[in-house]
Amino acid sequence: MAGFDGYQLPVELASLAREFSLGGLVFFRRNVEEPMQLAEVAWQARELEQPQQPWVAVDQEGGRVARFKRPFTEWPPMATLGRSGDPALARRFATALAAELGAVGVTLDFAPVLDIFTNEKNTVIGDRALASDAALVSSLGVAIIEALQGAGLAACGKHFPGHGDTLADSHHDLPIVEHEAPRLREVEFAPFRAAIKADVASLMSAHVVVPAFGESQPATLSKTMIDGILRNELGWKGLVFTDDMEMKAIAARMPVPEAAVKAIAAGCDVVLVCSGNHDLQVATLEALIRAVEQEELPYGRVEEALAHQRAAKERKLAQTRADRGDELGLDPHLLRASQPHRAEAPRRHRQRATADRKPRFRRPRPAFQRAGLGSGGQRALGLGKAARSRRGGRCGRRRRGSRGWS
Repeated sequence: MAGFDGYQLPVELASLAREFSLGGLVFFRRNVEEPMQLAEVAWQARELEQPQQPWVAVDQEGGRVARFKRPFTEWPPMATLGRSGDPALARRFATALAAELGAVGVTLDFAPVLDIFTNEKNTVIGDRALASDAALVSSLGVAIIEALQGAGLAACGKHFPGHGDTLADSHHDLPIVEHEAPRLREVEFAPFRAAIKADVASLMSAHVVVPAFGESQPATLSKTMIDGILRNELGWKGLVFTDDMEMKAIAARMPVPEAAVKAIAAGCDVVLVCSGNHDLQVATLEALIRAVEQEELPYGRVEEALAHQRAAKERKLAQTRADRGDELGLDPHLLRASQPHRAEAPRRHRQRATADRKPRFRRPRPAFQRAGLGSGGQRALGLGKAARSRRGGRCGRRRRGSRGWS
């Protein structure tokens, strides 16, 4: 899956999809101008000429990890929800979140965070975690998963095998999880077992080292952790995403294309290359093809990864509403015509638009406003003034131009 720069789907990304086929695209804050523009890009992604509909994904957790700001609801950190200890409130939050994301064509949210916050010096997770108690994280995590997916949005539990008790930030360095195997199985793995039982659509690996299982490589690249522990011991048979492969925990130690091959061989199904670097995305795809051709990567493992992706899409994308473009007032002829590889709109449509001098989009109230959501959504769910005061004002404001989290 690929990130991109700018407010429109790049020609290069459309070309990449036609030539290689993409698992999907990932929205970041750099891609957001307004809700209507996001919906147009999501529509273009759905219309790409490739065998399977791509995921349209985003990290929209709440708090400091929220790619979509106002007029979308700016939710408090998940620790606020955790302090409530209320699964019903978690369901209401996730249902409202799914309505907003679905209204602009998003089909996959990289949430919830299932890490257990047991180290106060851990700044990369911190208030992104629901709680420091495994049972509470499991309960609230399952509530969020069920509500997101019940509303037609695929969820992704992260970051296996657990990033809640580390010191280093995997965006900049390689963290180490120091606990012994029995503690990991009892505590860190518990929310992931619960998510698997709740039929979560996907899980995401962490770029952390777990020496307790004899590993010196990040879990993302470890066959012991992904194939051995996650798939065989915990019984996960579904889709596994990597975290962004350009994070320094990986990229500072080996080239991203080489790491991508190792991740697929370890049991991951989809690698994320999120910076928008088209040359790197091409190099990563070519490295995977070359590894199969040279028998460094078993063809059967690639077929298994594709099967996991196909099964997840058939189950979860089929649940989404068939035409969210109509709900937002987007004209399908013009949306399709705006794609770089497509011909211009039908003549009768061009003539009507010219004669009537109509704007490009009809602009009814956006779906997320008609649903009673938006900047007031927190108050509607009981996460308003009191929650804001507990978290010290507006949630998760970061410096302009700073890199996001995942």
